[in-house]
Amino acid sequence: MIHSMTAYASASEELPRGALSVELRSVNSRFLDLQFRVGEELRALEPVLREMIAARVTRGKVECRVALSEERNAPAGERLNAPAMARLKKLAAEASSVFPGAQPLSVAEVLRWPGVIADAPADAEGTRALAERLCRRALDEFISARAREGAKLAAAIAERVASMRRLVEEVAPLMPLAMSAYHQRISEKLREVLGSGDDERVRAEVALFAARSDVDEELTRLRAHLAEVERTLKQGGAVGKRLDFLAQELNREANTLASKAANRKISDGALELKVLVEQVREQVQNIE
Repeated sequence: MIHSMTAYASASEELPRGALSVELRSVNSRFLDLQFRVGEELRALEPVLREMIAARVTRGKVECRVALSEERNAPAGERLNAPAMARLKKLAAEASSVFPGAQPLSVAEVLRWPGVIADAPADAEGTRALAERLCRRALDEFISARAREGAKLAAAIAERVASMRRLVEEVAPLMPLAMSAYHQRISEKLREVLGSGDDERVRAEVALFAARSDVDEELTRLRAHLAEVERTLKQGGAVGKRLDFLAQELNREANTLASKAANRKISDGALELKVLVEQVREQVQNIE
C-alpha cells in the first residue's frame, strides 16, 4: 500500500486532574524527522512515544504534541496537607497562650491557610499508560489517513503513467515517416542545387539525419521506466525515494527525446511527456 507523508490525527481522554491529549501531524521530508512538543511534567513519556511512532512511520517530518490541560478546581486532584495542618495547630496553640482571649481558628480559616490544601501526587504510571493508549489510537487514525491519501496519489500517478505510455506508442511510428519526409526534402534540395539527384549524397545525408534523430533507445528506456513505476506502485510500502528516482530518469529521457525531435509531432509529444513527468514528480514528493 502506498502512503502519503502528510496527515493529521489526535486522541484525548479525561483524567481526574484534567484532559490528556496526543496530536500527530506530518509533512514531507527526505527522512524520518520526529519532533516533540511535550510539557515538562510529561517529558518522561517522550522515549516510549518516539519508539511507538518510529515503529510505524518510516519517512516524513512528524510532530507529536502531548498536553495535559489541568482543571483548577478538580476535587480529585486536591488533598489536605497533614504536616502543614500540624504546623498550623502548633502555631495556633502558641498564639492562644499569648492571647488567651482570642477566638480559635474556624475550619474555613484553616482551609484558606497557605499550604493546607495540596495537589494530590500525580499518578505517573497511570498517565504513562493512558498516553501510550492515546498514542496508539492516534497512530491508527494517522496511518489510515496517510493510506487514504496515498491511494489517491498512487491513482493519480498511474493515470499519468498510462498517458505517458500512450504518448510513447504514438511517437514510435513517427520516426519512419520523418525519415521518409527528410529523404524527399534532401532529394529535392539537391536537385535544385545540382540539377539532378545525387543518390550517394542523399544516402549520406539521410544516414546522418537518422543517427542524430534516432530515438529508439529513448523510447525503449521510457517503456522500461514506466513498467518499473507500475511495478513499484503495485509493490507498495515506503517507495517514495524509488519513485522519485524513476521520475528523474523519465525526465532525462523526455528531455533527450525533445532534443532529438525530427518533426513537429515528435516535439509536441515530447513536450507533453515532460509535462506529465513533472506532474508525477510533484505527486511523488508526497509519498512515504
